[in-house]
Amino acid sequence: MTPPSEPRLAPLPFAEWDDDARSVLLPHLRRPEVYLSGAADAPPMPVVLELLARNLALSGAWLPFTDMLAGSDATLRPEHRELVILRVAWRTHSGYEWTQHVRSGRETGLTEAQIDAIGQGAAAETWTPLERALLRAVDEMIDGFTVGEETWATLAASFDGAQMLELLFVIGGYVCLAYVLNSVGLQPDLPKGRDPGRPEA
Repeated sequence: MTPPSEPRLAPLPFAEWDDDARSVLLPHLRRPEVYLSGAADAPPMPVVLELLARNLALSGAWLPFTDMLAGSDATLRPEHRELVILRVAWRTHSGYEWTQHVRSGRETGLTEAQIDAIGQGAAAETWTPLERALLRAVDEMIDGFTVGEETWATLAASFDGAQMLELLFVIGGYVCLAYVLNSVGLQPDLPKGRDPGRPEA
């Protein structure tokens, strides 16, 4: 099923946020000094936060969860987290997640060759055995709703219990977010040649 081409639920523009929205959402903004500088070249407020401004109780619960997955308490290596999220974005056709996490992936050290190979999944030659297992875990959870025994054993040979649990929540959490963003029609322009709307696997 193709996601809607136009937003079904419009984000609430930052200029219309009340004090409650600012108090709930702004603490989760990375580098707030850049967004709130008032400078002519200041970037616009992230549209996903403007979407979440539509339900502050939900957002106040969801955002600390996603912050933890990328924060100092996270147990997964950042490049492994971003690899998994990018595969989720590809498989779920989430243009927003893809665009945001290509940038994050580069910051954690993913190479252009690795990013280009996301669409091929575990079949691409560029991956290590552990990276292949991470990609398979995404596909297995999306396709069969659980991680297979062989993939689990490969991951468990490198990850402890805390990391395994975190990995499952990264996959599940970003699948959930992708489904929400797809359903409301929150989709940016996609980079040419890397359209997760046309997955290879």
